[in-house]
Amino acid sequence: MELHLKIIGVLLLILALVHGVFPKYFNWQQELNKLSLINKQMMYVHTLFIALTVFLMGLLCIFSSDELSKTHLGKHICLGFGIFWAIRLLIQFFGYSSILWKGKTFETTVHIIFVCMWAYLSFIFLSIYLA
Repeated sequence: MELHLKIIGVLLLILALVHGVFPKYFNWQQELNKLSLINKQMMYVHTLFIALTVFLMGLLCIFSSDELSKTHLGKHICLGFGIFWAIRLLIQFFGYSSILWKGKTFETTVHIIFVCMWAYLSFIFLSIYLA
């Protein structure tokens, strides 16, 4: 399981860094102009903190994989991470409209990649807890 945690750690570091391109890719400068200042700033701040949380989770998986998989506290942390990513998996299906990806090659590919990634993260973290 330690190898899987290290793989997850790398995936999470990449995911955290990808958040940096969100403003440009999603054209936030123009799109968010329609929002009030507080809502616009919340988008940027919350995205930053989500990226930071995912980044730190990735570092924890890389540098503390032994402790996560073999200690009582580590297994409980994995339970929390497993629940977090399982909920994220559900959000992939029920939080986003399929209109956003159906019939669009790139978007469908990204959707499938994220479904597989969230399922993998959920499975590994929950498996560690249950082992």
